[in-house]
Amino acid sequence: VDHGKTTLVDKLLSACAEDLAEERLLDSNDLEKERGITIMAKATRLDWKGKVLNVVDTPGHADFGGEVERVLGMVDGVLLVVDATEGPMSQTKFVLGKALECGIEKIVCVINKVDRPTARLEGEVESEVFDLFDLLGATDEQLEYPTFFASAR
Repeated sequence: VDHGKTTLVDKLLSACAEDLAEERLLDSNDLEKERGITIMAKATRLDWKGKVLNVVDTPGHADFGGEVERVLGMVDGVLLVVDATEGPMSQTKFVLGKALECGIEKIVCVINKVDRPTARLEGEVESEVFDLFDLLGATDEQLEYPTFFASAR
């Protein structure tokens, strides 16, 4: 599932440090660079206007679900990145379900790739995400998540 998580983190890193120009900063091993996917979770720190944000970029492919589960035990919040055309996928369901099981309440939904001509921006993807939260048994607190729209290009 390529919803643009790594690209989004790369753009955030670039915005926080002017001297970073290389793309796919977090996908560092040869296979990740060759295939353009994240295999191993990577951690980094963002400093922005006096605030510190520690970020863990996780794989978006079901084959690497164990890596996602390992990381969820170490975080305080989740940035759930969903493609504006595809909407929530099976891996989105897996990751969100694990986050909810861990009791994570700080969840932010980012609907990414809104610049694409096929992006569904009339509320359909937002409804699909909300329905997924509900289906997975989210608490009332977890259902009060903010949604942002992005294009990480």
